[in-house]
Amino acid sequence: MIGKLQRVALREVWKHEALDFTTWLEDNFDVLNDALDITISNVEREQVAGTFKVDLVAEDESGDLVIIENQLEKSNHDHLGKLITYLTVLEAKTAVWIVSDPRPEHVRAIAWLNESSSGAFYLLKVEAVKIGESPPAPLLTLIVGPSEESREVGETKKDLAERYVLRKRFWTELLERAKTRTRLHANISPSKDNWISTGAGKSGLGFNYVIRQHDTRVELWIDRGKDLATENKAIFDTLAGSKEDIEEVFGAPLEWQRLNGKRSSRIKFEIDVGGYRDEAKWDEVQDAMIDAMIRLAKAFKPHIAKLNV
Repeated sequence: MIGKLQRVALREVWKHEALDFTTWLEDNFDVLNDALDITISNVEREQVAGTFKVDLVAEDESGDLVIIENQLEKSNHDHLGKLITYLTVLEAKTAVWIVSDPRPEHVRAIAWLNESSSGAFYLLKVEAVKIGESPPAPLLTLIVGPSEESREVGETKKDLAERYVLRKRFWTELLERAKTRTRLHANISPSKDNWISTGAGKSGLGFNYVIRQHDTRVELWIDRGKDLATENKAIFDTLAGSKEDIEEVFGAPLEWQRLNGKRSSRIKFEIDVGGYRDEAKWDEVQDAMIDAMIRLAKAFKPHIAKLNV
């Protein structure tokens, strides 16, 4: 015969959160260990954190502090704030938040904290269950916790944020420097993207600066729209017919990429001086890019003006 699992109201088992549940958990932390991927010990109640008192403080296998905040009700912003405060004030490595009803927004918040901070955050759901007339038993379920995947996601996000900042600062400096030599990109704002562009005199044609981690390029980009792929290739072919004259004015060979099978085409010049990760060389990189862009515009503008588009 198989019994039926029944849930019991938490307040029927632990009438008072601090006096009953926290006290019980202090004496039965093995139940918490069963739900976590860490092992805690030396559990103590009500440690002072500034003007607050932490429900429980413990230690992990490395002897680092673990704070535990209990809430026999639906998760709320107040307890989330306390959790973060306790972690920082006590310089703990791990925070455990036990609630009866985790709100979706707090699940997402804990996941974000695991991606974005150096601490480890666990959110657990507590329930009381019984079978038939058996005594109620605790049931702790891990809702969200730290993982290698979350740490990798966090590192990726940090890397993306860092590159956005670096690129925008690079473009800001380049555009200011370029204004002293050419008005070509004078009305363009700095971007967090890896490219900035200005019109080349005909619709769908642009002079682009492009930067990567350790190299850059300047290019003429040809893309008049998704329904004009044939026209894009015709423009490229017309310009390619003047390749020798264009490269003579530019002063170096260019890479002519028709990009068959794609709607756009480009003609580019690679600059192997450095990129946005090479901040010590930014002056040299920017000068090389501006010089190449001035020569690229000078080489192409007469031929672009003759295009019948």
